[in-house]
Amino acid sequence: MRALKPIRSAPPGISDCFETLLAQFLAATLELNPAIGARQFSQRLTERVGEMLGARAVVLALAGTDRWEIAALNGPADRVDKALQSRLAKKLAELAIVPMFPSVSESAAEVLGLELATSLGWRELVLARLTEREGKALGVLCVADLTHRLSPTESQLLEALASHASIALENVRMIGRIELSRKQWVEDVDAISDFIVVHDAAGKVLRLNRALADLLEVHPTAAIGWDVASLGLLATKSEGRCPFCQNLSISKEEITYQVERRTYVISTSRINSEEGGVRTIHVLKDITERREAERRYRRERDFNKNILNNTQSMILVLDTAGLISYANRRCCEAGYREQDLLGHPLADFVAPPRRSLFTEALGRTLEGAPAELDLPFTRPTNAPRHLAVSLSPMRDEQGEINSVVVVMSDITNSLDLQAKLMHTEKMAALGQLVSGVAHEVNNPLAAIVGFTDLLLENPKMPDAAKQDLEVILREAQRTRVIVQNLLSFARQMPSRHEPIQVNSIVRQTLKLRAYDFSKKGVEVVELFDEKLPLLVGDPHQLQQVFLNVLNNAYDAIQEIRHPGKIEIKTSQGDGQIEIAFRDNGPGISHPDRIFDPFFTTKDVGEGTGLGLSICYGIVREHRGEIRARNNPDGPGCTFTVRLPVANTSAAALTAQAALGDLEARSLSDFPAGASPASELRR
Repeated sequence: MRALKPIRSAPPGISDCFETLLAQFLAATLELNPAIGARQFSQRLTERVGEMLGARAVVLALAGTDRWEIAALNGPADRVDKALQSRLAKKLAELAIVPMFPSVSESAAEVLGLELATSLGWRELVLARLTEREGKALGVLCVADLTHRLSPTESQLLEALASHASIALENVRMIGRIELSRKQWVEDVDAISDFIVVHDAAGKVLRLNRALADLLEVHPTAAIGWDVASLGLLATKSEGRCPFCQNLSISKEEITYQVERRTYVISTSRINSEEGGVRTIHVLKDITERREAERRYRRERDFNKNILNNTQSMILVLDTAGLISYANRRCCEAGYREQDLLGHPLADFVAPPRRSLFTEALGRTLEGAPAELDLPFTRPTNAPRHLAVSLSPMRDEQGEINSVVVVMSDITNSLDLQAKLMHTEKMAALGQLVSGVAHEVNNPLAAIVGFTDLLLENPKMPDAAKQDLEVILREAQRTRVIVQNLLSFARQMPSRHEPIQVNSIVRQTLKLRAYDFSKKGVEVVELFDEKLPLLVGDPHQLQQVFLNVLNNAYDAIQEIRHPGKIEIKTSQGDGQIEIAFRDNGPGISHPDRIFDPFFTTKDVGEGTGLGLSICYGIVREHRGEIRARNNPDGPGCTFTVRLPVANTSAAALTAQAALGDLEARSLSDFPAGASPASELRR
């Protein structure tokens, strides 16, 4: 520690004292240069104040970021420990904010407190406050135990020195912050992994960041002054100019540069320097991995999009409110427009009777339980379809359910086919049963008919008995007809195949019921296509089908009060001939069971329930189909028979083989009293 030199040992003249103090003050202000740094500045300030005023000790306390600290100690007080310094700094901070700040000689015990003053060994204090330009306390200069009483001149010089020190110290701090900011900026730039180079208008390097310097294997300051072209950045070859300066007339530009298998994007910015020149900043960013990731993403995105759009299933995504946020192309192909789907609830497209079922399934899915169900869906343009619906929850990265994936498949045709297969299996099983029953019934029935005929021919038989026998014979014959129908239903009687004209068979069938239609006032409308092609089939079996349908239509219109009407229409299309029988009766009460064996709506004794079942089997054997439905635009129902058109060569071959097929039939396959020859004539 430097020894304090008293200003004087004996009081000189006032003029000499003032000149000496003024000289010391001017010397102190010249030494307190902001460029020397805060620590050295604080130390010099305390030393000069001690020399000027002849103080035992001088302390400078400065306000820090979160607390005050002792910046410099001059005199015996510099031997105090850290704890005592902290207590002193805290006390001076409290005094700095007191409005009546003590600025003249005061008792140290009164100002600092007896304990602190005793610990420091101070008797008297002179305090000077350092303030910022805004008036905020910057620090406190504490002068302890002067060798003489402070004169007014010395007091003024101390205040002036404190004011000058406040300004200088504030500048010191500002310069420190600027220097710290500059260093921090350099560190920040060096921390950037992209390559950065700054050059002037002549192409001379002004700055390199650490990443580029490491690439060039030079120190960042060693490359200052080099030509940018000589650096050989990214294997560029340029003569005397920057390879990345494309358009010097614009302040900012960006280009993409390809070198070997790496891709860089080079961003260029130009700024005007304070010296009047232009500085250019190039940032070279390696985007190879990003480009590859983007390319890979577009491949996967397009691939997934193609999968979703080319699948046969309809795929949708619902948000947690049940609104459609995505629909693949298959949904549009199924008859739905994209604008009608996106943003709308999927539940609105479910048929109203089943809508609540879908809503419940969606709620369970949002709770984490997948669901599968079959539902009828409405469509804006086409008929409703039956869809198999699968609901699966979709979760985000945190495992929370944020949407629902819906996969739907059209199963309308499958359900129809399944229904037909079930009906076919039922008919096949029933046919086997009926076949066995019919053959078993035929044997005792033949005996009944035979012995009844013998009894009727016996002359000794009384007339009363003959009447009873005639009843037995008549009912036996009726039973025989039923058995024949059962055999036909069971396919035990082979059909004939020959070219036939549908319109001709329909007209012949109408003649059989012409009398009944005329007698009951039934209007028959014929809408025949006279250019129908030929069919190959059994004319008698088809006539049986048409007659059975006409009989049902005739029976139906007997139940109404308004005039009956039967409309028969023949047409062709798609390789098929269609025969439609439409009546204005009461309609069909059970259209789903109309072709079931033994099902009838007639009273007991009026029908067996086999007629339409036999018709179904005949049409099926002719590779056709028969359907029945209630008329949507009026009363009654319509029976539609569709039969495939025969090609010319097949029709010719079928006609040649018809006779041979008939002669090959077994005698047991014909009704009693019939023969192949009589069947052919018939």
